[in-house]
Amino acid sequence: MVLADLGRKINSALTEFTKAPVVDEKVLDSLIKEICAALLASDVNVMLVQKLRANIKKNVNLDELASSTNKRRLIEKAVMDELYQLVDPQVEPYKPVKRKSNIFMMVGLQGAGKTTTCTKIAAFYQRKGWKVALVCADTFRAGAFDQLKQNATKAKIPYYGSYTETDPVTIATEGVEKFKAEKFEIIIVDTSGRHKQEAELFEEMKQISAAVKPDTTIFVMDGTIGQAAESQAKAFKEAAGFGSIIITKMDGHAKGGGAISAVAATKSPIIFLGVGEHLQDMDRFEPKSFIRKVLGVQDMRDVIEHVQDTININDNKKLMKNIEKGQYSLRDMYEQFQQIAKMGPLSKIMGAIPGMPTEMLAGADQEGGKRIKRMMCIMDSMTDEELDGDDKPFKDMKRVIRVARGSGTTVCEVQEILFQYTKFAEMVKTIGGKNGLMQNMQNMNMDPRKMNSIAEMAKSFGLNANQKDLLNAAKQMGNMFGGGRGRGGGGGMPNMADLMKAMKF
Repeated sequence: MVLADLGRKINSALTEFTKAPVVDEKVLDSLIKEICAALLASDVNVMLVQKLRANIKKNVNLDELASSTNKRRLIEKAVMDELYQLVDPQVEPYKPVKRKSNIFMMVGLQGAGKTTTCTKIAAFYQRKGWKVALVCADTFRAGAFDQLKQNATKAKIPYYGSYTETDPVTIATEGVEKFKAEKFEIIIVDTSGRHKQEAELFEEMKQISAAVKPDTTIFVMDGTIGQAAESQAKAFKEAAGFGSIIITKMDGHAKGGGAISAVAATKSPIIFLGVGEHLQDMDRFEPKSFIRKVLGVQDMRDVIEHVQDTININDNKKLMKNIEKGQYSLRDMYEQFQQIAKMGPLSKIMGAIPGMPTEMLAGADQEGGKRIKRMMCIMDSMTDEELDGDDKPFKDMKRVIRVARGSGTTVCEVQEILFQYTKFAEMVKTIGGKNGLMQNMQNMNMDPRKMNSIAEMAKSFGLNANQKDLLNAAKQMGNMFGGGRGRGGGGGMPNMADLMKAMKF
């Protein structure tokens, strides 16, 4: 977790503060001292820390507070508000407009991961349904075009570059004009990495900007450079006038506070955090959500968005039609395994679940990935006829034994997959088909907003005790999408309107 050590120190300070029998100036000063020490240890700018200290003291005057005031809550709120201010410059980043060409120009230091970040942004918007293209105007670094070409090909994103043209301004202009003519909505221009002292490269950057007239310039910054980030960011701000920042290499680095300082120095918003090498390893940045994560208060919105981007159930029309009919084949299950495998490391998804113990994440990627691959390997040993049907043919143990031998697994493992399939199939039959949940709601013209709980809905459809698994699954899904009450969404029945909307019914 990015800045995990900072989060632990601040949490520890807040915990000690809540244990104090009396809240006085001494206790308040001790809390502020520990928080400031934690921020300084994470390379947050000294001036910013001093400003945070002064603002908390200014906003919390214990002598003026009434005796009935909840002093602890007021102080905690003041601390959180100031932490939010550290990473929120109160400036809205550029928002691309549909059905027009939006040109993104990427600038940054050498080695900051700018070319990889270009592909990550392109893939992000592509998953959102935008028509995206990449232009490589980096002629300074050997192999830059090859790297972008390889990344773009892997992500299935159109690209433009040249092995023979040496003028980056010409390449950028030609690439942008080409993709504009082809009605691309987001055109991302990758430029040479440079240092603030390299005047020639800075002049080149200005020439490219003048030629392509970008709608937004994005500064890609290495999150591990500490307080040097401030001077670099200021230099780029003066030369390129960038509108927003992407901070890379934030996966687990303890000194990312220097990058936070750069935000305040340039008054530019962070839009993404790079948290790994894979295409999916880029998190959208939102100030309050970021601070909550630093303090270990996880937010499910990011993981829900990631799952929705990766597994777009609306794209799988065949599966939706099958569900409506109450049908679910082994091939449907196999395709869902493929979609799950696309989501990336399981620890990233599990780590965003409120209250998930860190010890449970240990080995999650390796074990979870192995399990999915093993299940798919077993199903690869089934015939097309078996995959397109249900589990009935496997009542014949000869088939089970054949699949186990063909996949190099055991009979028990094959039977376990078949058992899981029957559970999925039963759920689909309950939801779809002539007497299913979806059809009943249509026939009864039922407004889900009037159904206050899963139990009430179940009663309306005559669901019995044998369908507890479905009800529990629905309840968990409702809580996941924010329907429940209390921390992490637990402790309440989900709002049915939200649940049905989330399930796209």
